[in-house]
Amino acid sequence: MSSHRCSSTGRWPSARSASSSSSCTAATSPSSSCPLISRCRKPRRLEGRARLTSVLVAGRPRSPGGRARETLRRLSVEYPGTARELCALRHDDRFQLLVATILSAQTTDQRVNQVTPALFARYPTPADLAAADPAEVEKLIHPTGFFRQKTKSLLGMASVLVERHGGEVPLSMSELTALPGVGRKTANVIRSVGAGLPGLAVDTHVGRLARRLGLTDDVDPDKVEHDLSAMVPARERGALSLRLILHGRAVCVARRPRCDQCLLADFCPSAFSF
Repeated sequence: MSSHRCSSTGRWPSARSASSSSSCTAATSPSSSCPLISRCRKPRRLEGRARLTSVLVAGRPRSPGGRARETLRRLSVEYPGTARELCALRHDDRFQLLVATILSAQTTDQRVNQVTPALFARYPTPADLAAADPAEVEKLIHPTGFFRQKTKSLLGMASVLVERHGGEVPLSMSELTALPGVGRKTANVIRSVGAGLPGLAVDTHVGRLARRLGLTDDVDPDKVEHDLSAMVPARERGALSLRLILHGRAVCVARRPRCDQCLLADFCPSAFSF
């Protein structure tokens, strides 16, 4: 069997040069006369962490924009669905979604879903909620925590909906953020999940993953939103936010992230650094 030889450039030679060259061959042992012999030999099989961090080194996205696009592509396969389908908060309309999102601050979606059925049954419309007894609302939402402040926000929000918007939830960012208890994060949830409009909600999970992936250096949620929005198509922003949240809860957790299980680890600048 004829041997194959490597050239000084590290490329496979032509058939003519292969027959006449007398440099190193793949069948011989490593020699100092061919410092590039490792490029000609079959790469060794890598396992575990080494395999994850060395796959397609040359093909890794190196710019923040490239990493954002590859993150979007991979997470859309891992967590398929639209923003509405990915949202864990149970709701039938934008008003219910708005109420549930306000309640979700500093608690879990599961806890919110436990209290909203009774809350929505008792106060099905903004007018009903605006006229509610604060003590009764506090009792219903107590398990979500910060119930007094949330009650104040809910009743104030409902009153503004009735007085200024005819009981309808507006969709512009300026009108949404003018509602009591509604910031950009909540407004973006309403826009993306409730109406299919561009909106990238930034919570602690989204901010953490964006920084670990090298997509932003900022800790301010508004600036993180601005940086991410510039890298992904408008139609994908809402779903990307929810996918980052799901991945942050399941894999890229705050402490001891599970990098060995992460489908983004081969290009994540922070992988295996914790």
